[in-house]
Amino acid sequence: MKTQRVLTGITTSGTPHLGNYVGAIRPTVRASRLANVESFYFLADYHALIKTGGDPARVQRSTLEIAATWLACGLDPEKVTFYRQSDIPEIPELTWMLTCVTGKGLLNRAHAYKAAVDKNTEAGTEPDDGVSAGLFMYPVLMGADILMFNAHQVPVGRDQIQHIEMARDMASSFNHLYGEHFTLPEAAIEDHVATLPGLDGRKMSKSYDNTIPLFVPKEQLRKLIMGIVTDSRAPGEPKSTEGSALFQLYQAFASTEETADLAKAYANGIAWGEAKQMLFERLDREIAPMREVYDELIKDPARIEKTLKMGAAKARAIATPFTQRLRQAVGLRPLDMEAGNAKPTAKAAKASLPVFKQYREADGLFYFKLTDSKGAVLLQSKGFAVPREAAQAMARLQQEGSIALDDLAPQLIAPKDVQGVTQALAQLRQAAA
Repeated sequence: MKTQRVLTGITTSGTPHLGNYVGAIRPTVRASRLANVESFYFLADYHALIKTGGDPARVQRSTLEIAATWLACGLDPEKVTFYRQSDIPEIPELTWMLTCVTGKGLLNRAHAYKAAVDKNTEAGTEPDDGVSAGLFMYPVLMGADILMFNAHQVPVGRDQIQHIEMARDMASSFNHLYGEHFTLPEAAIEDHVATLPGLDGRKMSKSYDNTIPLFVPKEQLRKLIMGIVTDSRAPGEPKSTEGSALFQLYQAFASTEETADLAKAYANGIAWGEAKQMLFERLDREIAPMREVYDELIKDPARIEKTLKMGAAKARAIATPFTQRLRQAVGLRPLDMEAGNAKPTAKAAKASLPVFKQYREADGLFYFKLTDSKGAVLLQSKGFAVPREAAQAMARLQQEGSIALDDLAPQLIAPKDVQGVTQALAQLRQAAA
């Protein structure tokens, strides 16, 4: 089975909490132990600068806490590539290369930027008021994070799919101009990742100030749990598990049998104080051994720094030669190197080839189009609900050529120039042979 490269990053702008642990840290640590998976885990401290302007101590402290958390939770730096983003100078260099092939229109559609513009519009201020170039450009930095290591999969929630689509678009544009250098990444959609409620019952989030830090001291953990909001039902009165933050938190850590026992206790009228004590004991049973390791690591930042430097060396063993190849591809070459000695670029070798492009529209559906070498649209698809279906249709057309046109007709807008489409598909098949 072919090894899959999987890449995950966490922005270093806060203290890890129970929601981070259940939703991201615990599943990624488990995934790092799978066979046939090459895992890359990084601390996204460049991304943190967008959120923490004017607070450098927060970035440094968060980097220490998140690194210590991952290690305390069982991430083995010997088996994965674990590094700090800012230790890889090739990443900002690639960011600029990708910036030069990325359309501003694509970045205009980024969710975070659009949300900021919409907020300003509602407030009656200038659309870009308070919007930094960092916020506008961060999808390109994210694309560089992913494409630098040619990751096959990036685990994300559904609200993050757009970032992977944009990385794919950047990779396609670069490949078309300069040759096949980048793997097109796919989003590994995490539909079943738990979203934990916070102290007030809303989603656990730093924005709501309702989090339970993962590695607070034992007594502080107990105090926070005892402060979880519950309803006014008295001891002996049956209680519903539905919508109970207390029950959802317990379920995220407990076994099926333990969860069933608490559900029965709810039906029998368990007192809220007793239920909270059960939650505290169950959480502490899992967290306490990791907390002990975490506390030791936090006291020894030099040990974590050494681990991250080792990880950076592993990452740069890939990034440095790859970036050198990209530099040559775009023309950043020694002056005494003859152009003929460099590998031919796709712009020269494939100047006349048509190209497929996949993208997402504002309606939430996924589309693809086939364009000629000058960008004129030859073939346009209808919308697909799932990106994989669009990719599979493109793959059939590339592999089977015009034979697949009839089968895929319901998913395509009838082309005006059928002969032009047929010739274009034939060109692609011939080039791939």
